[in-house]
Amino acid sequence: MGVERTQAANANRVFELRTYYTFEGKLPDLQARFRNHTTTIFQNHNMTNIGYWVPQDEPKSKNTLIYIIAHPSREAAKKNWDAFRTDPEWKKVAAASEANGKIVEKVESVYMDPTDYSFIK
Repeated sequence: MGVERTQAANANRVFELRTYYTFEGKLPDLQARFRNHTTTIFQNHNMTNIGYWVPQDEPKSKNTLIYIIAHPSREAAKKNWDAFRTDPEWKKVAAASEANGKIVEKVESVYMDPTDYSFIK
């Protein structure tokens, strides 16, 4: 694929910044779920894993996971999430990971467009 084609394919690509806040003591459970299952299920639903972070400073270092994924477009993002939420594998993983109680207390999502000077598009 040439540079022109790559740029055209990425012209509508949208990035999604998601921040998860866990219940006390549940961050390791959330990280295990992402590490062992969620990132792969995302890929199965046309979501591109960009990066995952945990804040360095307390108190957020104890209960916060921040990540960025990319979708081909904003419209595709909705379809991707709808398919993800109804995926039987995801439902199984979510139920198993929450056998000892809910993990995630709150989720924030922000859709973003890269600037013309961004190194990632």
